[in-house]
Amino acid sequence: MAIWKRSITLAELNALGQNSLVAHLGIVFTAIGDETLEATMPVDARTHQPFGLLHGGASVVLAESMGSIAGYLCVEEGKSVVGIEVNASHHRAVSSGEVRGICRALHLGARNQTWQIEIRNQRDQLCCSSRLTVAVMG
Repeated sequence: MAIWKRSITLAELNALGQNSLVAHLGIVFTAIGDETLEATMPVDARTHQPFGLLHGGASVVLAESMGSIAGYLCVEEGKSVVGIEVNASHHRAVSSGEVRGICRALHLGARNQTWQIEIRNQRDQLCCSSRLTVAVMG
């Protein structure tokens, strides 16, 4: 059974990120499953740190963007979510290509939600694991 309380297409979801950091970094939402949300982000000059590797902060932007959108999709009309805590552990360097984020709920409460975001390279190896907690507003 799907966890989402709002109905949205991938095109509409990607339109939400226009004129924001999401678009600037090239983040594209690619799949909405019954209990997961997926997105990709390029590993290029926009997302590199000075030594040519994926910047940890870019990984956190991907994770927080995914968890925030997932949280928004899990609340009823008239409510919203705001991030209150994010953490990330970086496991493997990435220098090119793209990464894929997979977002899953760990807790869906009336006042807060917690999301787990795995970021994987093109060989499906775990590069970053992140957790985002959001407060439900409204």
